[in-house]
Amino acid sequence: MGFIYNGISSKNMKIKARLTSWQASPALRNSYEMVPGKAGVADFGCDSSERIIIVNCNVYPQKSFADLVDVLDGLAEWLNPMNGLKQLVLDDIPDRYFYARLTEQVDCERLLRTAGAFDLKFICPDPHAYALTDEQFTISSEGNHEIERLTGNADSEPVYQLKGTINSSSSTYISITTNGEELRVVGALTADEVLVIDSGLVTAKITDTNGNTLRNGLPGLDELNFPVLHKGDNEIAVTVAGATFSELRILAKSRWR
Repeated sequence: MGFIYNGISSKNMKIKARLTSWQASPALRNSYEMVPGKAGVADFGCDSSERIIIVNCNVYPQKSFADLVDVLDGLAEWLNPMNGLKQLVLDDIPDRYFYARLTEQVDCERLLRTAGAFDLKFICPDPHAYALTDEQFTISSEGNHEIERLTGNADSEPVYQLKGTINSSSSTYISITTNGEELRVVGALTADEVLVIDSGLVTAKITDTNGNTLRNGLPGLDELNFPVLHKGDNEIAVTVAGATFSELRILAKSRWR
C-alpha cells in the first residue's frame, strides 16, 4: 500500500506506507445545553469535526545514513504543511481523495543504521472524501427532471454551470429548483457566457466559454440559496420567464462522510 500526495506517489519517494487503522466516521461536535429543573441535557444535534488519517511508513535500508537522511529531506519538502492543503489519495481506497496536510512533527525511529520507521498524521479540515471520477448530468430543456446520484454516501454540494440568455429587466429570470429549494437567476447573462454556481465554495462567477472569469456572479442571484444533492433521486425543475434557457450542466461533487 502507498499513497499519493499532491500528485506524487510515496513509492517514488522511496517510502513504504500502510494503514493500520481507519476512522470510520469523523469526530463529532455535539451541541448540548443544561436546562434547570430538567434531568440530563437538551440535545441540539451534532455536526462533523475534522478527520484524522494516520499512515505508518518505513524507509528501506539505504546505502548509508546520509542516504537515509536524503530520503527524509525529500519527504519534508514534499509534505511541507506550510504549503497548505493538498490532495491525498490512499492506494487502499483509490476511488476518492481528501484535502489534507500534516498536523504533527515526523520523528523517524532508526530500525537499522540506514533504515527507519515513522507515522504520518494528516488532518482533513473538511472531513469528506470526494470522488476522483465523479458523476455529471446535463439538462437541456425546461420542465421537471430527475437525476440519480449513485456515488458516495452523503449529501453533496454541486457545481451548476448555466447557459442561457437573460437581459437586465427585473421581470426576466431562469429559475432552478432543486429538491424543492429554488435558486432564481435574475442577472444579465449573454449567450456566450456561463454562470458557474459553486455550492461548496458558496460563490458564483460568470465565465466565458473557455472558463476565463469575467465578473462576479453573486449579484445575479435573487437569493443565496445554493443547491444540495442527495444520495439517490433528486428532483430538478427549470422554469423561465422572459429569458432563454440553453443548458444546465451539473458536477455532482459526490462525497463520502
